[in-house]
Amino acid sequence: MIRLAIAEDQPLSMKALQQKLNGCDDIEVVYWAQNGRDLINFLEDDQAVDIILMDIEMPVMNGIDATALIANKYPQIKILMFTVFEDEDHIFLSIKSGASGYILKEVSAGKLREMITDTMDGGAAMTPSIALKALHFLRNETLQPKVIPQVHLSKREVEILKHLTNGLSNKIIAEMLFISAFTVKRHVENIYQKLHAKNRISLIHNARNEGFIE
Repeated sequence: MIRLAIAEDQPLSMKALQQKLNGCDDIEVVYWAQNGRDLINFLEDDQAVDIILMDIEMPVMNGIDATALIANKYPQIKILMFTVFEDEDHIFLSIKSGASGYILKEVSAGKLREMITDTMDGGAAMTPSIALKALHFLRNETLQPKVIPQVHLSKREVEILKHLTNGLSNKIIAEMLFISAFTVKRHVENIYQKLHAKNRISLIHNARNEGFIE
C-alpha cells in the first residue's frame, strides 16, 4: 500500500483529485494539508508517508519552500509537484528543491496513478509538456560558455545565493540564517544586480557561469 499525503489549499481541486484517486486500491491518502507548513507539522509526528502530491501556490508556506525543507529532512519521502504552472522558473526551482517529478493537474486519473507508482519505483514522473521544457532548458544550459569569474560576492551573498538556487524563498532563508527578511531582501537585490539577472533562471545561469555554484 502506497501512503500518500497531499498539500492542496483549494477544496475544489482537492475534490477533483480525490475523484481521480478513487478506485486506486493500492494508494491510501493519509493526510490532506492546507499548506506547506501544515504538512511539515504533520510529518514531524508521522513520517510514515511514501509520497507527497505538492501544490505550489499555497498560503503560509508555498510548495517549493516546503519541498526543499522536506527533501532535506525526510529524503526517503518522494515528492511530486501537482500544479497548474508550466513555466521554466517553477519547473526548475521545484526540481532544484528536491521534487521527484512535476505533474500538471489536468493529468488523467489513470496517468496520475501510473506516475505515482513509477515514482515509487524510482522514476521521475513528468507531464510530457513539462519534460519537453525541462529538456529544452538543459540543452540551453549545456551551451552556456564558462567564463573566468569577474563578479565579487561577499561570503554572506554567496551563502544566500546557494539557498536561492535551491529554490528557497527570502522568508525561509531568513529563518535558516537567523537574520531578518529585510536583510535577506537587500542581499538578494545586490546579488541580482551584481550578476545582471532579471529572474531566478538567469540568476542561476549567471551564477554558474561565474563559478559561484556547480
